[in-house]
Amino acid sequence: MIIETERLDLRPWKESDREPFYQMCSDPEVMEFFPKTLNREESDAFVDKAMAAMDEQGWGLFAVEIRDTEEFIGFIGLNKPQFDAPFTPCVEIGWRLDKKYWKKGFATEGAQALLQFAFIKVDTDEIVSFTSKLNKPSIKVMEKIGMTRDEAGDFDHPMVEEGSPLRRHVLYRYKKGK
Repeated sequence: MIIETERLDLRPWKESDREPFYQMCSDPEVMEFFPKTLNREESDAFVDKAMAAMDEQGWGLFAVEIRDTEEFIGFIGLNKPQFDAPFTPCVEIGWRLDKKYWKKGFATEGAQALLQFAFIKVDTDEIVSFTSKLNKPSIKVMEKIGMTRDEAGDFDHPMVEEGSPLRRHVLYRYKKGK
């Protein structure tokens, strides 16, 4: 399964994605709005989990490459969060791109295509997205793809340490048929 956009291919993961993904996830700037950078073992475990979800469900966190160069740039995908919150269970959309590819519209382009895919292939009437309230770049992408902020749904992420400035998260929603 490959989702094509004007410039991108959202595709299943390849073994060759592991090294550039690890480089991304070990970069403090890329991981600024996450609790920590990932070591190689954690990065590989993330890829393993993404590959398994794709195999099992036929959807998940898609690896992203630039079509013209076939260069891996990160992921854009769908996920079922594994924590309890007032809005779970749900399907979320999220992304993480290498900083070389920021501010080029890639996250927006891929996420828009994935929203269309989600309502065709995934049994859900709504997609959510959430991030630290400090993550202005991701919030901007959520708004660009037509998601609506649910201020009443903002929450303290249970997997982020209490007292961390990253703990408070904003919640955005996108309803089927919007």
